[in-house]
Amino acid sequence: MNLMLLEPADFAEENVAVISGRRFTHAVEVLKMAERSGECKAGLLNGSVGRGELVSLDETRQTMRIHFTPLHEPPAPLPLALACAMQRPLTFRKIIHAAVTMGVKELHFFHSRKVEKSYWSSPQVAPDAAMADAHLALEQAVDTVEPRIFFHDKFRIFAEEVLPEIAKDKLLLTAHPAGKEPCPVNCRCPAVLTIGPEGGFTDFETELLQGIGARLVTMGPRILRSEVAVPALISRLYPSLE
Repeated sequence: MNLMLLEPADFAEENVAVISGRRFTHAVEVLKMAERSGECKAGLLNGSVGRGELVSLDETRQTMRIHFTPLHEPPAPLPLALACAMQRPLTFRKIIHAAVTMGVKELHFFHSRKVEKSYWSSPQVAPDAAMADAHLALEQAVDTVEPRIFFHDKFRIFAEEVLPEIAKDKLLLTAHPAGKEPCPVNCRCPAVLTIGPEGGFTDFETELLQGIGARLVTMGPRILRSEVAVPALISRLYPSLE
């Protein structure tokens, strides 16, 4: 945890938050706030990044009161929307962590032909669980702004009706090993990046995406796992991460 992420509901009084659970345990056992300076880097969810100072510690109730001082704005988001076919739950979580850590604020997960239907019923891909993973990524990146995460269970509806709206006035890219065009480097405009399932897009799906203006791009002949491809492509598109 590089940032103690505080939520509005944590504040019992002005600028003083009460934390418990995972954050309390981390503050006591890892940050050792009671033994050291009593300070940590903190941020208000969807607000400023600043400093947290220990006010009091209740070991019996396992709660900690922290005074929050806002200092500066969170890092700027990337001008990128990520649209990814639903993955197996563990991979899904890794993709959220990688994308959010790198500054992506809009994520879409969609069904496609080679996606196992059972993935959608996993509690790990439920909206609340996805946002909890996003919060962990924000803590890692010293960021406070929640991403928007959307789920689409029909590929054709997503590709024909939703994706064109997402990609309006943006560069639309589809990562594909058979793409003839290298993935752009140091992109200077907003973009939408689509990534297929573990088994890849079908020919029908690829043709449909091309039909709405997607450019098939590649990073070479090697086929990468989705959780590897996502950070690799993002860092290629926006290497400065600003």
